[in-house]
Amino acid sequence: MTRNHPHPSRRTVLGGGALAAFALTAGTAPIAPTAQAASTGRTTPTALTGPATAWPSEFPLPDGFYMGSRANGAVRRTDLRTGEGGTIYAGAVGTAAIGLKVDRDGLLYIAGGAGGTARVVDARTGRLLTTHQLTDTTGHFINDVILLGDRAWFTDSRDSVLYGVPRGRQGEVRPLPLSGDWVQTPDVNNANGIVATPDGRGLIVVSSRPGRLYHVDLGTGHATELTLHGANDVSDGDGLVRIGRTLYVVQNRQNRISVFALDRAARAATLRRTITDPRFDVPTTAARWHDRLYLVNARFTSPQTPETTFNGVAVPL
Repeated sequence: MTRNHPHPSRRTVLGGGALAAFALTAGTAPIAPTAQAASTGRTTPTALTGPATAWPSEFPLPDGFYMGSRANGAVRRTDLRTGEGGTIYAGAVGTAAIGLKVDRDGLLYIAGGAGGTARVVDARTGRLLTTHQLTDTTGHFINDVILLGDRAWFTDSRDSVLYGVPRGRQGEVRPLPLSGDWVQTPDVNNANGIVATPDGRGLIVVSSRPGRLYHVDLGTGHATELTLHGANDVSDGDGLVRIGRTLYVVQNRQNRISVFALDRAARAATLRRTITDPRFDVPTTAARWHDRLYLVNARFTSPQTPETTFNGVAVPL
């Protein structure tokens, strides 16, 4: 989940990254999200509630850094109780860390952007375990990742294909070409955020431009465009979070999160409300812990100077 920059910026040079999913922690081990359902009322809460009320709702990030670095592939972890953090994976020159997902066994799956890779790192030790070279050609961008069944599924924003990487070290990568309703628009980012369907049998993928949601059959790659009610599109759609049949779509340059109710077949989505916050500055994606969504600000439209600051923010579900 990234966007193109017309000119190099200090953020890009020093390690600007894009976040597809936080490695949410409240100490030394990843926390598994609860199964609590999200509210679908039209009124957006204005105050954080629950046991994490006293935890910071905003935390700083190092200069030019999101949670993963586009300059050297390093990954940062933040303790949600304090807002403090540090590097858990040092990366390597010439690599990038874009989308991130942590498995329950502590394995971290990293989308490698233009490098065309999917890497598996032990989040507890920072040791690189496996590198899968998903594509050897230029013009690709491995962007986001979701864990489903025995595979981690990666999107390629510049090609109409998903990649199923075996969870763990062993096994063959499974390319899944997209067909059906899928429309691949040249020279822009297409497939971006990705989540599992409520029944766990398929995937929902957002195409950032012109802003469409698709249900993807895991067996065939056939994509069915979701019918939207209450919204014409999800332009600038980036990260996705699904809780039950509630789908949160981060629309980065729109500075909002659109909250949809999915039908039982996950073929239609009805807009229930939108979440906005004055602290949003091109938020790229979201990850959930308890009754909060955590986002990082890409600040793509802000001046890129040595004094430009970066941060993460939390909003109530």
